[in-house]
Amino acid sequence: MTDTLKGSPQEQAEILMQALPHMLRYDESIIVVKYGGHAMGDEEVARRFAKDMVLLEQSGVNPVVVHGGGPQIGAMLNKLGIKSEFASGLRITDRATVEIVEMVLAGSINKNLVGYINAEGGRAIGLCGKDGNMVTARKVTDTEVDLGFVGEPDKVDTTVLDQVLGRELIPVLAPVAMGADGETYNVNADTFAGAIAGALGAKRLLFLTDVPGVLDKNKQLIKELKVDDIRRLIADGTITGGMIPKVETCIYALEQGVEGVVILDGQTPHAVLVELLTDGGAGTLITR
Repeated sequence: MTDTLKGSPQEQAEILMQALPHMLRYDESIIVVKYGGHAMGDEEVARRFAKDMVLLEQSGVNPVVVHGGGPQIGAMLNKLGIKSEFASGLRITDRATVEIVEMVLAGSINKNLVGYINAEGGRAIGLCGKDGNMVTARKVTDTEVDLGFVGEPDKVDTTVLDQVLGRELIPVLAPVAMGADGETYNVNADTFAGAIAGALGAKRLLFLTDVPGVLDKNKQLIKELKVDDIRRLIADGTITGGMIPKVETCIYALEQGVEGVVILDGQTPHAVLVELLTDGGAGTLITR
């Protein structure tokens, strides 16, 4: 860790003194990190993220990475001339599209991220919801339009992850899952991460987004919220637009058993480390 610290020995000691109590707090805890598709488009951001995951693992934390990949899927569909439409914020996924989704998510994106983590000295292992029947999906049906092969988590079996965690391995998970009907389903990465974090009893679930967190009406960051606060802020119009589904996913994760969920800006350098290992944190912490 000292390799990443800058400044005089005294300044380095001050940083370590602030970080050590937090490191002890999270020692051997499971931290699930949802890494978004837009942040993954920047190689420097990806390498920095990978370095942070390795540092967490070396500090005694058990990180689990769940990644998205919407922009990359869209780019591949365009390249192949496959038209893609959205409804209720989800990609309508026919049989041709779900094959591309699986190829991009469980293939190129997953293995690139594994490669970045390994290049930084970690030992990452790439998996998807299909592996070991980790996540069984059910078709999303509560929408006006048939979304095709879009699923949501139905059951989570942590057997494979239980074998991986605590063995100096960092699982990197793609949100593709098999249904009880034998079909492959494209699962929203946020919901997938919430289900995984709940099943593992994670201490924290971090959603890396393109915003600092939940903002008040003066556009200032709200550092901590309870579930009741969120419902009030939605009702009074403070939380609007795309932030509503984000906080609803946070509530879902808490209901699954996660201790705390954080929304933070994934493009801020070392945001995960700042959130977990400093007094001030980096985003909005949401708890029951």
